[in-house]
Amino acid sequence: MLLREIKSIFHKELDRLYPKDETNSFFYILIEHYLGLERFILALQPNLSLTKEEEQPLFEALSKLKLKCPVQYITGVTHFMDLQLKVNEAVLIPRPETEELVRWILDDHTDKERKTNVLDIGTGSGCIAIALAQTNFDWSISAMDISKEALTVAKNNALGNKVNVDFFEEDILKVPSLERKFDIIVSNPPYVREMEKKEMSANVLEYEPSLALFVENDHPLVFYSRIVEFSKKHLVKDGCLYFEINQYLGKEMVRLLGDNYFSEIELRKDMYGNDRMVKAVWKD
Repeated sequence: MLLREIKSIFHKELDRLYPKDETNSFFYILIEHYLGLERFILALQPNLSLTKEEEQPLFEALSKLKLKCPVQYITGVTHFMDLQLKVNEAVLIPRPETEELVRWILDDHTDKERKTNVLDIGTGSGCIAIALAQTNFDWSISAMDISKEALTVAKNNALGNKVNVDFFEEDILKVPSLERKFDIIVSNPPYVREMEKKEMSANVLEYEPSLALFVENDHPLVFYSRIVEFSKKHLVKDGCLYFEINQYLGKEMVRLLGDNYFSEIELRKDMYGNDRMVKAVWKD
């Protein structure tokens, strides 16, 4: 079958479910992933024909897209900053907003020769820890998660990107006590309230891990409270705590940090104008 005919089938099957531009994006991601073809290939070879063997993964992917499966889970890879990361349904797909959080940390800590100890809590795919490690080879970076499956993904991503991160399994809700202290603690914990599910798309609700997404309506800051408690014991003097947060709970986060004697609290908006990140400094 001609490649352009397959593209037409994608639009016929998917345009009622997704914006046309998104269908285009899916098609080009898939032909690059499975066939190694660039997105301009049809302009150069409008009559390019595929074998049955070459067609098969494209049509299998189409069937999954019709079920709202994220394309990143179909290909098993995604991109985060300058990284290529493996992902599966054990981990969240990294978001652009989280890239903004990483850039904030990097902008704040530009002395690459200074020995810096970092802890990423709830690492998931490892995207935050690995991005920091890739930029700062001399930093000592640790990352924890409650999920064995997520840690397997994160460890493979660190190996694939040739960085050193110390991954370990731990439940932050039990407020573990570690022997080390850190200059930076960062976390993107679960923060979506159950009441907010109606705002989310099916591809997130049906495929991404609920363990990494949702909190009870009555206790939306449960992870933040425990991480703040942990950080008071495990940050060095003038150490920095960074969070990605629920856009609706920015004021509550600032209050939580202030009530726990953190200082220099800064709330930042993401590229979409939503309260999404907060930083605080521990002075004790």
